[in-house]
Amino acid sequence: MSAESVRIRPAQPADLESVAAIYAHYVHESVATFDEVPPTAEDWRAKAYDLHARRLPFLVAEVDWAVAGFAYAAPWRPKPAYRHTAEDTIYLAPDHAGKGLGRALLGTLLPLCADAGIRRVLAVIADGGDENTSTRLHKSFGFVEAGRLTAVGYKHERWVDTVLYQLELQPRQPASGE
Repeated sequence: MSAESVRIRPAQPADLESVAAIYAHYVHESVATFDEVPPTAEDWRAKAYDLHARRLPFLVAEVDWAVAGFAYAAPWRPKPAYRHTAEDTIYLAPDHAGKGLGRALLGTLLPLCADAGIRRVLAVIADGGDENTSTRLHKSFGFVEAGRLTAVGYKHERWVDTVLYQLELQPRQPASGE
C-alpha cells in the first residue's frame, strides 16, 4: 500500500456505516471487544457527536476512498476528576490489518489528544494469551503496562483478562506565531 493511497482524517457522518461494519466483525469474531451486540450506525453517530462535543478525536483511515479503520479517544470514566484521562480505541478492517494503518491512526490520535487537554491515554487490551498486535502497537508508542484485570470478561465460551496500558502525554507547545 503506497503512502499516497492512505489518508487519516476526522470521521464524518457518511463514514459511520463502515465504522459499524468494521466493529461488528470484532464483536462477532473476537474477544478484542467485550460487546456482544454490535452498535448500529446510529449508535456510532451518537458516539461521534459526544466525542466531538468533548473535543476528543475520532479518526478514520481511508484507503483508496474507502474507510479501512478507525480510532478515537473517549473519556476514561465519567467522574470530573478523570477529565484529563482518555481511553483509545483502534479497529481495522480485517483485510487491512498488518499494513501500518494502526500505527498511522495512533500516531495521529495521540497529538490530538494532547491538544484536547488529555494528559494520560489508557489502552485496555483483551489478553488472548499471546502478545497481540494491539499490545505491540501500544508498546511501540511508549505505553507501559499498568495492571491486569483477571477473568473480567466472558465471551465465546471463555474467561478473558484485560491488560491496562498507559502513556503520559506532554502538552504540545504552539508554534511561534500561533
